[in-house]
Amino acid sequence: MTGVLPMLARFGVLALILLAVAGLSNWPPYRSLPEGMGVVTLSFSHGADRGDNCRPATAEELAALPPNMRRPRICPRERPPIRVELDIDGTSVFAADVPPSGIGRDGPSRVHERFVLPVGDHQVAVRLRDRAGEDFTWHAERAVHVGPADHRVIDFRAGSGFVFSD
Repeated sequence: MTGVLPMLARFGVLALILLAVAGLSNWPPYRSLPEGMGVVTLSFSHGADRGDNCRPATAEELAALPPNMRRPRICPRERPPIRVELDIDGTSVFAADVPPSGIGRDGPSRVHERFVLPVGDHQVAVRLRDRAGEDFTWHAERAVHVGPADHRVIDFRAGSGFVFSD
């Protein structure tokens, strides 16, 4: 009988510790967004066309190269930056020339911007220019409904343009 009482006391102390940890695991409550707000995220990776920076090779440059490496055009390794603009409800909230990634500046340009918005319908317009000297190559405009704690994402795919999550 004497061995049972200390074992029950240990069990009781462990149960109290477990209850305290369980009670404190959800306190204080954490909210990533204020009440009545949602998020729209512009997130994509896209590489600009290198072809705009190509130039014809001169006769001297071609003569200096071995026959198997002679090409009529010389193209640099680097990609040009892309231009991205985002308007929400007629107000410009993001506009940037996004440089290419990588040590050689030959990787895709990456965009990841988050915008906290009040609940409701918002008119979103997004534009992308991936060729130097041209108007915006890609553009989309859409009404987006943002609910409480909703997360809407705007993605870009080179084959189809901008994609909005629902």
